Amino acid sequence: MKVFIAGIIQGSKVEPDIHDQLWRRSIQHALVEHLPEAEIYDHFDEHPTSMAYKMPQIRETLADGNRRAAGCDLLVAYLPSASMGTAIEIYLAAHNGAVVLTISPMAANWVVRAHSDRIFPDIAAFEAFLAVDDVRKMLEDKRLGGKR
Repeated sequence: MKVFIAGIIQGSKVEPDIHDQLWRRSIQHALVEHLPEAEIYDHFDEHPTSMAYKMPQIRETLADGNRRAAGCDLLVAYLPSASMGTAIEIYLAAHNGAVVLTISPMAANWVVRAHSDRIFPDIAAFEAFLAVDDVRKMLEDKRLGGKR
């Protein structure tokens, strides 16, 4: 099972700066604990200095992340606020049949609503879901054409 961790990096910042990325560790830990067989890919972990990238490396990095999101089985998105890159990744994953679990207070956002299989208000709710719900069954249902 391929899992893609998506989430806010730069968001709406106008300066070449990023949001705190510590949230990634909590999500990775929860996935390792509850889905130990998962192959977890975190694009930021692969590109921690990406804010210093120049063209064409920026385009190549975006394209690689988009390909990986489109090819995953499960995408976990962290959106405390809007992120254009994460919206693209959510769309691509959902469009290609992945289960999308979104952690966000923006439950009314159309992209979040239209393309998420589940929406959680915070990481604690996501972790609780993993502990009691059967994500593997969600994945199987999706593979068999189950509706959201």
